[in-house]
Amino acid sequence: MLRPQQQIERQIEQHWQPLARHIAAQIAQWHGASGPLLIGLSAAQGSGKSTLAALIAARLTKTHQLKALTVSLDDFYLTAADRQHRAATIHPLFATRGVPGTHDLPLLIATLDTLLHGTGEVSVPRFDKSTDDRAQSPARRQAPLDIVILEGWCLGAAPEPEASLTIPLNPLEAAEDPHALWRRHVNHHLAADYAQLWTRLDKHLHLKAPGWPTICHWRAEAETTRPKTTHSGAAMTPAELTRFMHHYERITRTLLREPPRADMTWTLDAQRRVVE
Repeated sequence: MLRPQQQIERQIEQHWQPLARHIAAQIAQWHGASGPLLIGLSAAQGSGKSTLAALIAARLTKTHQLKALTVSLDDFYLTAADRQHRAATIHPLFATRGVPGTHDLPLLIATLDTLLHGTGEVSVPRFDKSTDDRAQSPARRQAPLDIVILEGWCLGAAPEPEASLTIPLNPLEAAEDPHALWRRHVNHHLAADYAQLWTRLDKHLHLKAPGWPTICHWRAEAETTRPKTTHSGAAMTPAELTRFMHHYERITRTLLREPPRADMTWTLDAQRRVVE
Protein backbone atom coordinates (compact mmCIF):
# COMPACT_ATOMS: atom_id res chain seq x y z
CA MET A 1 0.00 0.00 0.00
CA LEU A 2 1.33 3.43 -0.94
CA ARG A 3 2.18 5.87 1.83
CA PRO A 4 0.44 9.31 1.72
CA GLN A 5 3.51 11.03 0.25
CA GLN A 6 3.84 8.33 -2.42
CA GLN A 7 0.17 8.77 -3.29
CA ILE A 8 0.69 12.51 -3.70
CA GLU A 9 3.75 11.96 -5.91
CA ARG A 10 1.88 9.48 -8.11
CA GLN A 11 -1.06 11.85 -8.39
CA ILE A 12 1.25 14.66 -9.52
CA GLU A 13 2.90 12.46 -12.12
CA GLN A 14 -0.32 10.95 -13.50
CA HIS A 15 -2.69 13.91 -13.37
CA TRP A 16 -1.13 17.29 -12.56
CA GLN A 17 1.98 17.11 -14.76
CA PRO A 18 0.02 16.41 -18.00
CA LEU A 19 -2.55 19.08 -17.13
CA ALA A 20 0.22 21.58 -16.32
CA ARG A 21 1.85 20.94 -19.71
CA HIS A 22 -1.45 21.56 -21.50
CA ILE A 23 -2.23 24.75 -19.58
CA ALA A 24 1.32 26.13 -19.86
CA ALA A 25 1.26 25.74 -23.64
CA GLN A 26 -2.04 27.61 -23.81
CA ILE A 27 -0.80 30.41 -21.55
CA ALA A 28 2.36 30.76 -23.62
CA GLN A 29 0.16 31.41 -26.67
CA TRP A 30 -1.91 33.96 -24.75
CA HIS A 31 1.27 35.76 -23.67
CA GLY A 32 2.48 35.99 -27.25
CA ALA A 33 -0.67 37.88 -28.17
CA SER A 34 -1.19 40.01 -25.09
CA GLY A 35 2.04 40.75 -23.23
CA PRO A 36 2.16 40.47 -19.41
CA LEU A 37 -0.68 38.32 -18.08
CA LEU A 38 -2.45 37.89 -14.76
CA ILE A 39 -3.92 34.39 -14.70
CA GLY A 40 -6.42 33.36 -12.02
CA LEU A 41 -6.57 29.73 -10.87
CA SER A 42 -9.51 28.91 -8.61
CA ALA A 43 -10.35 25.65 -6.88
CA ALA A 44 -11.66 24.43 -3.55
CA GLN A 45 -9.44 23.63 -0.58
CA GLY A 46 -7.41 20.46 -0.96
CA SER A 47 -8.01 20.17 -4.69
CA GLY A 48 -4.36 20.58 -5.64
CA LYS A 49 -4.45 24.11 -7.06
CA SER A 50 -1.21 25.19 -5.36
CA THR A 51 0.60 22.16 -6.74
CA LEU A 52 -0.83 22.73 -10.20
CA ALA A 53 -0.02 26.46 -10.17
CA ALA A 54 3.60 25.73 -9.23
CA LEU A 55 3.90 23.12 -11.99
CA ILE A 56 2.48 25.52 -14.59
CA ALA A 57 4.88 28.29 -13.54
CA ALA A 58 7.84 25.90 -13.66
CA ARG A 59 6.90 24.68 -17.15
CA LEU A 60 6.42 28.22 -18.43
CA THR A 61 9.89 29.06 -17.14
CA LYS A 62 11.75 25.96 -18.31
CA THR A 63 10.01 25.12 -21.57
CA HIS A 64 8.76 28.50 -22.80
CA GLN A 65 11.48 30.72 -21.28
CA LEU A 66 8.93 33.02 -19.69
CA LYS A 67 9.33 34.75 -16.33
CA ALA A 68 6.43 33.27 -14.36
CA LEU A 69 5.50 33.36 -10.70
CA THR A 70 2.71 31.89 -8.59
CA VAL A 71 1.11 34.16 -6.00
CA SER A 72 -1.36 32.80 -3.45
CA LEU A 73 -4.37 34.71 -2.19
CA ASP A 74 -3.61 33.02 1.16
CA ASP A 75 -0.40 35.04 1.51
CA PHE A 76 -2.36 38.30 1.59
CA TYR A 77 -4.46 37.72 4.68
CA LEU A 78 -4.76 40.66 7.01
CA THR A 79 -2.39 40.49 9.95
CA ALA A 80 -3.63 38.86 13.15
CA ALA A 81 -3.91 42.30 14.76
CA ASP A 82 -6.00 43.66 11.87
CA ARG A 83 -8.31 40.66 11.96
CA GLN A 84 -8.69 40.99 15.72
CA HIS A 85 -9.67 44.62 15.17
CA ARG A 86 -12.32 43.56 12.64
CA ALA A 87 -13.49 40.90 15.10
CA ALA A 88 -13.88 43.53 17.83
CA THR A 89 -15.53 46.21 15.68
CA ILE A 90 -17.59 44.20 13.15
CA HIS A 91 -18.04 40.54 14.10
CA PRO A 92 -16.01 37.96 16.08
CA LEU A 93 -15.90 35.52 13.15
CA PHE A 94 -13.59 37.90 11.25
CA ALA A 95 -10.80 36.74 13.54
CA THR A 96 -10.55 33.57 11.43
CA ARG A 97 -8.70 33.93 8.15
CA GLY A 98 -10.14 32.76 4.85
CA VAL A 99 -13.36 34.45 3.81
CA PRO A 100 -13.69 37.69 1.83
CA GLY A 101 -13.03 40.52 4.20
CA THR A 102 -9.96 38.90 5.75
CA HIS A 103 -7.51 39.77 2.94
CA ASP A 104 -5.43 42.89 2.38
CA LEU A 105 -6.65 43.56 -1.17
CA PRO A 106 -4.93 46.95 -1.64
CA LEU A 107 -1.59 45.29 -0.82
CA LEU A 108 -2.35 42.40 -3.17
CA ILE A 109 -3.33 44.66 -6.08
CA ALA A 110 -0.28 46.89 -5.59
CA THR A 111 1.99 43.83 -5.48
CA LEU A 112 0.48 42.31 -8.63
CA ASP A 113 0.75 45.60 -10.52
CA THR A 114 4.40 46.02 -9.55
CA LEU A 115 5.29 42.41 -10.41
CA LEU A 116 3.82 42.76 -13.90
CA HIS A 117 4.54 46.39 -14.74
CA GLY A 118 7.23 47.61 -12.35
CA THR A 119 11.00 47.18 -12.30
CA GLY A 120 13.54 45.97 -9.78
CA GLU A 121 13.10 43.92 -6.63
CA VAL A 122 9.55 43.43 -5.34
CA SER A 123 8.60 42.42 -1.80
CA VAL A 124 5.94 39.67 -1.85
CA PRO A 125 4.26 38.92 1.51
CA ARG A 126 4.16 35.41 2.93
CA PHE A 127 1.61 34.20 5.47
CA ASP A 128 2.81 31.88 8.23
CA LYS A 129 -0.07 29.55 9.12
CA SER A 130 1.88 28.20 12.09
CA THR A 131 1.55 31.61 13.77
CA ASP A 132 -1.66 32.66 12.00
CA ASP A 133 0.05 35.90 11.02
CA ARG A 134 2.05 37.50 8.23
CA ALA A 135 5.65 36.30 8.13
CA GLN A 136 8.29 38.80 9.20
CA SER A 137 10.45 38.16 6.13
CA PRO A 138 8.68 38.55 2.75
CA ALA A 139 9.82 36.85 -0.43
CA ARG A 140 11.84 38.88 -2.95
CA ARG A 141 11.10 38.73 -6.66
CA GLN A 142 12.46 40.60 -9.66
CA ALA A 143 10.06 42.63 -11.82
CA PRO A 144 8.79 42.80 -14.45
CA LEU A 145 7.40 39.29 -14.93
CA ASP A 146 5.73 37.89 -18.03
CA ILE A 147 3.04 35.97 -16.16
CA VAL A 148 1.68 35.90 -12.62
CA ILE A 149 -0.64 33.05 -11.62
CA LEU A 150 -2.89 34.13 -8.75
CA GLU A 151 -4.34 31.05 -7.06
CA GLY A 152 -7.11 31.09 -4.48
CA TRP A 153 -10.14 29.13 -3.36
CA CYS A 154 -12.74 31.87 -3.90
CA LEU A 155 -11.48 33.57 -7.08
CA GLY A 156 -14.46 34.51 -9.23
CA ALA A 157 -17.06 33.90 -6.53
CA ALA A 158 -20.21 36.01 -6.90
CA PRO A 159 -22.31 37.46 -4.06
CA GLU A 160 -25.55 35.74 -3.05
CA PRO A 161 -29.01 37.34 -3.13
CA GLU A 162 -29.78 39.02 0.18
CA ALA A 163 -32.71 36.69 0.90
CA SER A 164 -30.53 33.59 0.79
CA LEU A 165 -28.36 34.89 3.65
CA THR A 166 -31.10 34.80 6.26
CA ILE A 167 -31.19 31.01 6.80
CA PRO A 168 -28.11 29.55 8.55
CA LEU A 169 -26.31 26.91 6.50
CA ASN A 170 -24.43 25.10 9.27
CA PRO A 171 -23.97 25.06 13.07
CA LEU A 172 -21.34 27.81 12.96
CA GLU A 173 -23.71 30.24 11.24
CA ALA A 174 -26.63 29.24 13.48
CA ALA A 175 -24.77 29.59 16.77
CA GLU A 176 -22.21 32.32 16.07
CA ASP A 177 -23.93 34.45 13.41
CA PRO A 178 -27.65 34.13 14.25
CA HIS A 179 -28.51 37.57 12.82
CA ALA A 180 -26.47 37.04 9.61
CA LEU A 181 -24.27 40.08 10.32
CA TRP A 182 -21.00 38.28 9.47
CA ARG A 183 -22.27 36.64 6.30
CA ARG A 184 -23.80 39.90 5.09
CA HIS A 185 -20.43 41.63 5.51
CA VAL A 186 -18.69 38.79 3.66
CA ASN A 187 -21.27 39.02 0.89
CA HIS A 188 -20.79 42.79 0.65
CA HIS A 189 -17.05 42.34 0.20
CA LEU A 190 -17.67 39.84 -2.61
CA ALA A 191 -19.91 42.33 -4.37
CA ALA A 192 -17.51 45.24 -3.95
CA ASP A 193 -13.71 45.05 -3.63
CA TYR A 194 -13.37 41.35 -4.51
CA ALA A 195 -15.48 41.77 -7.64
CA GLN A 196 -13.10 44.55 -8.70
CA LEU A 197 -10.14 42.21 -8.20
CA TRP A 198 -11.76 39.54 -10.41
CA THR A 199 -12.01 42.04 -13.29
CA ARG A 200 -8.21 42.40 -13.26
CA LEU A 201 -7.72 38.76 -14.32
CA ASP A 202 -6.70 38.46 -17.97
CA LYS A 203 -7.68 34.78 -17.96
CA HIS A 204 -9.40 32.57 -15.41
CA LEU A 205 -8.84 28.82 -14.95
CA HIS A 206 -11.09 26.77 -12.66
CA LEU A 207 -10.96 23.28 -11.16
CA LYS A 208 -14.47 22.09 -10.23
CA ALA A 209 -14.65 19.66 -7.31
CA PRO A 210 -17.24 16.85 -7.14
CA GLY A 211 -18.99 18.17 -4.03
CA TRP A 212 -18.76 19.52 -0.50
CA PRO A 213 -18.21 16.13 1.26
CA THR A 214 -15.26 15.40 -1.03
CA ILE A 215 -13.75 18.84 -0.34
CA CYS A 216 -14.00 18.24 3.41
CA HIS A 217 -12.31 14.86 2.93
CA TRP A 218 -9.52 16.46 0.87
CA ARG A 219 -8.95 19.11 3.55
CA ALA A 220 -8.85 16.48 6.30
CA GLU A 221 -6.42 14.47 4.19
CA ALA A 222 -4.17 17.52 3.87
CA GLU A 223 -4.30 18.00 7.63
CA THR A 224 -2.97 14.47 8.07
CA THR A 225 -0.26 14.50 5.40
CA ARG A 226 0.89 18.11 5.76
CA PRO A 227 -0.49 19.47 9.05
CA LYS A 228 -1.85 22.99 9.07
CA THR A 229 -2.03 24.80 12.37
CA THR A 230 -4.39 26.95 14.35
CA HIS A 231 -3.38 30.22 15.99
CA SER A 232 -2.27 28.25 19.06
CA GLY A 233 0.35 26.39 17.05
CA ALA A 234 -1.30 22.97 17.50
CA ALA A 235 -2.62 20.81 14.67
CA MET A 236 -6.39 21.07 14.29
CA THR A 237 -8.53 18.35 15.83
CA PRO A 238 -11.42 16.92 13.73
CA ALA A 239 -13.87 19.16 15.60
CA GLU A 240 -11.72 22.25 15.03
CA LEU A 241 -11.32 21.38 11.37
CA THR A 242 -15.09 20.97 10.93
CA ARG A 243 -15.69 24.39 12.48
CA PHE A 244 -12.92 25.89 10.33
CA MET A 245 -14.50 24.48 7.16
CA HIS A 246 -17.89 25.89 8.11
CA HIS A 247 -16.44 29.38 7.52
CA TYR A 248 -15.94 28.43 3.85
CA GLU A 249 -19.01 26.28 3.25
CA ARG A 250 -21.47 28.89 2.01
CA ILE A 251 -19.25 30.34 -0.71
CA THR A 252 -17.87 26.92 -1.67
CA ARG A 253 -21.36 25.46 -2.14
CA THR A 254 -22.32 28.49 -4.23
CA LEU A 255 -19.27 27.92 -6.45
CA LEU A 256 -20.23 24.25 -6.83
CA ARG A 257 -23.73 25.23 -8.00
CA GLU A 258 -22.61 28.18 -10.10
CA PRO A 259 -18.92 27.91 -11.10
CA PRO A 260 -17.18 31.16 -12.00
CA ARG A 261 -17.22 32.27 -15.63
CA ALA A 262 -13.78 30.88 -16.33
CA ASP A 263 -12.01 30.71 -19.68
CA MET A 264 -11.20 27.06 -19.03
CA THR A 265 -12.78 24.66 -16.50
CA TRP A 266 -11.81 21.12 -15.54
CA THR A 267 -14.13 18.87 -13.53
CA LEU A 268 -12.38 16.60 -11.03
CA ASP A 269 -13.44 13.31 -9.48
CA ALA A 270 -12.85 12.30 -5.86
CA GLN A 271 -9.28 11.22 -6.74
CA ARG A 272 -8.61 14.64 -8.30
CA ARG A 273 -8.53 13.17 -11.80
CA VAL A 274 -9.83 15.31 -14.64
CA VAL A 275 -13.07 13.76 -15.92
CA GLU A 276 -14.32 16.62 -18.11
